This record gives sequence, structure tokens and C-alpha cells, in this order.
Amino acid sequence: MIKIPITMKINGQDYTTDELTMLIAERLSLPQLPEWERELYTFLKEWFTPSDFIEAQTSGSTGKPQNIRLPKTTMKRSASRTIEFFGLQAGNRILLSLPCRFIAGKMMVLRAIIGRMDLRTVHPSSDFDLLTDENFDFGAMVPNQVFKLLESPSGKARLENIRNLLIGGSAIPANLEAQISQLKSRVVSTYGMTETASHIAIRELSGEKRSDVYHCLSGISVTAGENECLQIHIAESKEPLQTKDIAEILSSTSFRILGRVDDVIISGGIKYWPEKIEKTLQSAIHGRFVISSLPDEKLGEKLVLVIEGEPTDSEIILQKSAEILAPFERPKAIYFICKFPETPNGKLKRNDIKETIKLLFHKVQ
Repeated sequence: MIKIPITMKINGQDYTTDELTMLIAERLSLPQLPEWERELYTFLKEWFTPSDFIEAQTSGSTGKPQNIRLPKTTMKRSASRTIEFFGLQAGNRILLSLPCRFIAGKMMVLRAIIGRMDLRTVHPSSDFDLLTDENFDFGAMVPNQVFKLLESPSGKARLENIRNLLIGGSAIPANLEAQISQLKSRVVSTYGMTETASHIAIRELSGEKRSDVYHCLSGISVTAGENECLQIHIAESKEPLQTKDIAEILSSTSFRILGRVDDVIISGGIKYWPEKIEKTLQSAIHGRFVISSLPDEKLGEKLVLVIEGEPTDSEIILQKSAEILAPFERPKAIYFICKFPETPNGKLKRNDIKETIKLLFHKVQ
């Protein structure tokens, strides 16, 4: 049974347990309630039921999203780890700008409950005007939200009004990471998943400690598991969690992520990690792109570059690629897709992109 706190603070307003119950019922009864708010109050209703579990949905970046049952005790411990790591205290202000249908949004709400903090809620597609005049101790965003903010003249100043900012949900492009590194706030990239009730490790993106290495939160350790993939050990869990992320294990509590085992491309008998090549190419290509592959009679698979948007001069791009990539890393062809398929929380669907370029490839044969 979860111990229910005496009060919760939402948007500066204190609520007793009875008042919160009434608020949840009132908001959920509104037929025109925005979907993001409905998700928030649906989660609050679910959290304060006697059930020991919460229904959560995986991202679906590598397949169909799955519904899983997360123990509330696991979620509480995860929230407490984050609160401890960032030194958050009762009365701190935290910003909820993520949808609560996914674990990241749910955990922001739970951190406010566990830590007795003031939860400020905004639409996930907000322009974040409130950051012009308001300061927050803690917040979380996906890369696309940060990118849009930094495009605006006052975006940098607004982001710096969040003392601790988590960025997760999908990969952070190198050019965006370079901009983030200049922020005065503490900004971190998170590593985790629905099954771990949000992040289990962070890496610093700003300040003198910025790094490409992830460091585990307390009570978490890692080892190399199947296919050199990261295996996560959580103190309160009996069994380790086997991931599909290929990692370089630096210590029992630190690691680098090289890519997903599902995404590895074997060309001419050599393994290539798309994310590694993409990081090198970031300086040469504007906009979103991925390294993918197509069947090849000689190589088995050949590397190709897929760019989001209208077609441009492929020869210039190939020439730039040749200047910065090792010979065997260079893409053999370029394809353009108007809009990359992605999950609701912004993760690229690499398998869908690959199937799309296969169709394009066969059309020109």
C-alpha cells in the first residue's frame, strides 16, 4: 500500500488528499479537457488507488508499444534517487512539460509528490513563455522542445531559468548538444526506459563536467550482458535487466552507449554503429538524417545516408562525407524522405525508415 501524502502542490495551490480527489474528479469530468491534462489527472487517479501497480506504455521505437505493469514501489525508489541526486528539497518548483501517457511525464509528477514540491504544468507543445518570468529548480524536456526554444531569440535565457534540466526520450544531435553545452544551467542527458521507471544514469551536457560518459544513480550498477549489451542491476530487483544497447563498460557505475544491437549494420563483414557515424556527420549536414542500409550483392549490406526533407545536391553531401569519414564508413548513396516516421515521444523509427528506402531503391532499379 502506498502512503498518501497529506498535501500535494499543483501550480502553486496546496491540496489535501480530499481536495485532490475532488480536483481529479472535477477535471476528468470535463468533456473538453485537453488531452495532456487528461493524461495528468488520469495518472494521479491511478496513483492514489490501492493497486500496487501502474500501467505504463513503452516507447515503441523498435516495434509496437507494449503495456507493462510497474510496481509503485519501484517508481517511488526511482523518484527518490533522482531527488537525492539533484539535491531537490520540499517546496522546490518543478516543471512538467512532458505528456503523462509515458513514463517520463509520470515520474515528474511522482517526484513532486514524493519530494513535496510544487508541480507547474504546461502543454508539452508550449512555447514556454512562462520561463521568461519564472524560475524552476527542476525540469525535463525532449530534444525537440529544447531545439525549438533555442531557435528563438530569448530561448537560451528561458532555458537558463531551469536550474537542473533533464533531456531524454531520444538521441541528442551533436549540433544541439554543442548549443546546450553553453547553457549556465546544469543540463544532463538521461539513460533509462519504461521498465526502469525512467532514468538510471545521467551524463553531464553543460559546464566543466560535460562528458560522453553516463554515471549511474545510487543503487544502480551495470555489466556487459548478451552481445556486449548493457545489463542493469537495480538494488531492489532480484534479476538484472538485459537491454539491447551496446555499451562500453568503464566501471560498475559508468558506461558509454555505442548504439542498439538491432541497428548494427554489417557491411563487408565489418560492424558499423549508425549513431557513431551520424555523430561524425553532424557538422556536415543540416537537419535530421540517419545512416541506414540496403541489401548489396558484394557487401551483404551497404551503408546509405537518409536525409529528412526535400532533395538537395547529393554530390556535395557525398563529397563532404568523404572528407570527414573513414573510407569504409562513407555512404554509398543518399535518399530523401519528406518526414521521418517517429514515435509519439519523438524517437525515430529506424526500421520504418529502412523499409521506406527499400521501396525507393526498388523503384529505381
